[in-house]
Amino acid sequence: MKILAFVDLHENLQALKRIKEKSKLADLIICAGDISNFSSNLNKFLNELNNLNKETLIIPGNHEMDNELKKLCGKFKNLKYIHKDFIRKNGFLFLGYGGSGFSMEDKEFDNLAKKFKKIIKKDDKIILITHAPVYGTAVDYLPWSKEHRGNKSIRKFIEEVNPILAVCGHFHENDSKVDWVKNCRVINPGKQGKLLRIK
Repeated sequence: MKILAFVDLHENLQALKRIKEKSKLADLIICAGDISNFSSNLNKFLNELNNLNKETLIIPGNHEMDNELKKLCGKFKNLKYIHKDFIRKNGFLFLGYGGSGFSMEDKEFDNLAKKFKKIIKKDDKIILITHAPVYGTAVDYLPWSKEHRGNKSIRKFIEEVNPILAVCGHFHENDSKVDWVKNCRVINPGKQGKLLRIK
């Protein structure tokens, strides 16, 4: 399966154009949050995504409100809101968790992780979608502070369940960076998106 993943679009029309071009090669689209700037033009950009006519999994970033984004996604046939939720497709299990991305430890995610573990089946190939970057990787390192500032709760979950892929964002400095946690490929696909093959 080919996935087009992107994050932190923030109403960038040039980046949206690239997303549209790349979407022609994708079977599925993932948006890991911050499609808008504090919900500005949110409905317009969701409509643009819907018109790509590809199933699109969406979580909120720190620029979208959970309930608002969920309600708007419900208006569009191709958009699937999976914040704190999951969807199975072709043997893959997609787990979603959006939100601010600023916390290094997240009790809410820790509680959700317990629920996610209960629905994971032995043969599931797991794809984790979060807005917050994964701690201790290339996607959470901030060169200006010389620190890793990602989410340790998400890192712990990855180490425990070993997804095949983790898509995240939030730190624009790390647009397009890739790293690994055990056998899990961790990527910040950036605003222009990355085509990823999963199998």
